[in-house]
Amino acid sequence: MSEENKAVARRFIEEVWNNGNLDAIEELIAENHVDHDPAQAGSPGGRQGVRAFVEMYRAAYPDTRLAIGEMIAEGDLVAMTWTATGTHQGELMGIAPTGRSVTVTGMGVDRISGGQIVESWANYDALGMLAQLGAIPAPASA
Repeated sequence: MSEENKAVARRFIEEVWNNGNLDAIEELIAENHVDHDPAQAGSPGGRQGVRAFVEMYRAAYPDTRLAIGEMIAEGDLVAMTWTATGTHQGELMGIAPTGRSVTVTGMGVDRISGGQIVESWANYDALGMLAQLGAIPAPASA
C-alpha cells in the first residue's frame, strides 16, 4: 500500500503542479480534503480549496516546477521534501510581478485513503520566497 500511496502523491505533484492539469484534482483529491496549513485558514477547503491554491501559485509562477526530494511512506501517510522553482510573472498576495526567479524548499505530509489525498500538512520557506521577490528585506548573513 505504501508504494501505491507514494504514486498518488507523486502524481499530484507531476500532473497538477508541474503539468498544470487541474482536472486531475478531481481524481487525486478527496471532496472532503482537509488542508492543515495555517496559511489556508478561511479557504473553501476540499477540492475547491486545493484548486484555488494551485491556481494562485501557477498564475504567479506559470513556469512552476516542483522537484521531489525524499519520499517516505508508512501506513496511509506519505511524507516528502520538495524544491519549487519559478519565475514571478503574475501577482501573488498583492505583490506585482517582478520577473525574478525564485527557488523555495518545503515539505509535506499527505494522508491517502482510497487512492485520494484526504488530508495535507505542508510547510515551506514563504519568507525566503518573499525575500527573493524583494517584498521583504533579505536576512543578514551570519
